[in-house]
Amino acid sequence: MTENSSIAYWKDTLALIRNMLIIWFVVSYGCGILFASALNNISLGGYPLGFWFAQQGSIYVFIILIFVYAKKMGKIDEKYDVHED
Repeated sequence: MTENSSIAYWKDTLALIRNMLIIWFVVSYGCGILFASALNNISLGGYPLGFWFAQQGSIYVFIILIFVYAKKMGKIDEKYDVHED
């Protein structure tokens, strides 16, 4: 791997991690705490949406983030030819 491709690889990797952390923050802190009062006007399964995000929705989003991260990281690895065989 050349130095330029190594720098590009890490730039793509860090961008992916940054985006995943932003989504994580918005869902956990934003939907569960900051926007909870606004989300509580919406009901999901008989419970206020803000409460649902704080208790269960964030867990579902975190699990989805794990799979999205793994898939996108695999594509980045293949792009720079550092994937496992």
